Amino acid sequence: MTFSKALSLRPARRQAMVHARALGVALALACGSPFAAFAADAVPSVAAQPAATVAITKVDFKRGDDGAGRLVLQFDGQGASPDLRTQGNSVVVDMGNATLPGELQRPLNVVDFATPVQRIDARPSGHGSQLVLSTQGAFESLAYQSGNEYVVEISPRQEQAATGAVTARTVAQAAATVAARGYSGRPVTFNFQDVPVRTVLQLIAEESNLNVVASDTVQGSVTLRLVNVPWDQALDIVLRAKGLDKRRDGGVIWVAPQPELAKFEQQKEDARIALEEREGLVTEYIQINYHNAEAIFKALTEAKGIGNNGNSGSGGGANGGQRENGFLSQRGMIVADERTNTLMVSDIPKKIAQMRELIAVIDRPVDQVLIEGRIVIATDTFARDLGAKFGVNVNNMNAAGRGDAYGGSLGTIGNTTDGRGLNVNLPAKTFTESPAGAIAYTLLRGGFSLDVELSAMQEEGRGEVVSNPRIVTANQREGVIKQGKEIGYVTISGGGGAGGAPTANVQFKEVLLELKVTPTITQDNRVFLNMNVKKDEVDRMLEVTDYGTVPVINRREVNTAVLVDDGQTVVIGGVYEFNDRSSVAKVPFLGDVPFLGNLFKKRGRSKDKAELLVFVTPKILRVAKPH
Repeated sequence: MTFSKALSLRPARRQAMVHARALGVALALACGSPFAAFAADAVPSVAAQPAATVAITKVDFKRGDDGAGRLVLQFDGQGASPDLRTQGNSVVVDMGNATLPGELQRPLNVVDFATPVQRIDARPSGHGSQLVLSTQGAFESLAYQSGNEYVVEISPRQEQAATGAVTARTVAQAAATVAARGYSGRPVTFNFQDVPVRTVLQLIAEESNLNVVASDTVQGSVTLRLVNVPWDQALDIVLRAKGLDKRRDGGVIWVAPQPELAKFEQQKEDARIALEEREGLVTEYIQINYHNAEAIFKALTEAKGIGNNGNSGSGGGANGGQRENGFLSQRGMIVADERTNTLMVSDIPKKIAQMRELIAVIDRPVDQVLIEGRIVIATDTFARDLGAKFGVNVNNMNAAGRGDAYGGSLGTIGNTTDGRGLNVNLPAKTFTESPAGAIAYTLLRGGFSLDVELSAMQEEGRGEVVSNPRIVTANQREGVIKQGKEIGYVTISGGGGAGGAPTANVQFKEVLLELKVTPTITQDNRVFLNMNVKKDEVDRMLEVTDYGTVPVINRREVNTAVLVDDGQTVVIGGVYEFNDRSSVAKVPFLGDVPFLGNLFKKRGRSKDKAELLVFVTPKILRVAKPH
């Protein structure tokens, strides 16, 4: 395809621009301008080839991929210049220099193809012809020309996929986004075959409104087809294909072969180094205010992990690693004074100015964060016990009027400790701790006694423990706050053999409320918290025979990382416990007798609820000045 055919893909104004370029080339040649060679090379055949009249030989319609309609026009020669435009729900193709034979001047009904195109009307228009494609629904159009064929594709516009949906279209869009990352130019469409590289550069210059200077060594042709590609990405593609590179200075882009640019930059760098070698050295002292001079010295000398040529501490020079990392010149040196927290820098003035600017960025106050924690432990307990004591004694009277025991008591069930001779002793004492209340009844008749005692106890308790630790720490610095006590207990060592006596040792165990946190302030004024919250308490003391007591400690700990807005309260952890227990102790068989069986059993019920919640509220305390 010649350059004139490539221009035919652009709007109608392109033809006027081509004539203007041809006129400019003629004027430049008449005046002997040095730009004439480049301009003539850019449009080698446009001025020499007038627009020829061609005829349309075939109008064909096909269904393409993804339900797209494809109109194919064939000409009897080359030189057609179609112009595509969208007009409402129709796509109009104007061909001012292409005639339409009478047998092709008829409407085509293409509804059965199931594409956005419903009808095609082909008719003469002035000295040329016009095709109107009537569409239905949302669509996207694309046209390209190859040889003596002109193709128009009308594809349905895809609906926007749901956020997060993975479809072929979203994957393709993501791939295109990654490929075009870093490019922000206006999308362009090129379809060239064997066109000079200098011509493509001129077209890109027009699209970008930039000045493009091409070296004399930029030669050759390129064939490419790019659809809706940012112009800056299209420029990079063309440069890579021909081994070229670019340098931009304001609104001017210089294009040349890569070896030529590399040689130019190397010569420029050699000249700069030569000037620096002849420049005198100066020494300045830079006071470090908010940081540590030793830490900054170490960061500067080990910026690329190459150390300081074996030197460490405040007396290290720059003859090894520092000249490699670019902070100082070949002759530069930096020394850190720990006592005055000062950096001494000896180098050329340009490097010292850069070092001052670098240290000003590093040595600045950092913001602080107030972390307020709230630990809430809520408990709800319920316990109830029901029990009974029951005893029967029967005595037999003889003729002499003496009472001899007949059978005594009926035996004992349960524990009898009060000497009352109870047969059933199942008092209320399972889940409750307080002494149970009792109702007793005693029946005495001749030779017969009956003791009945009912006991019951119900306990309820509610409690809430609130701990509110607070701590202020600098950005990205760990802060720790502790409050609590140490519980002492005895441990035994020795006494294993050979007559060794055991030795008692006293040790201590920490029981603490502890908040440990490392905050990081993000750029969007949020706080990332890496934190550990601990809340211990002594549950009870366990008796150890001959050695005193050992504490039983309840531990509650949360270790997490969370991102929180400034001033927002978030629950970082919660534990809910619920225990529901019930018990029945009874005399077999007798305890199952309705109503009377209650005298031969005891019951207990216990419900315990415990809930642990940990709240955190970070607040940013602005200290550093905006930069």
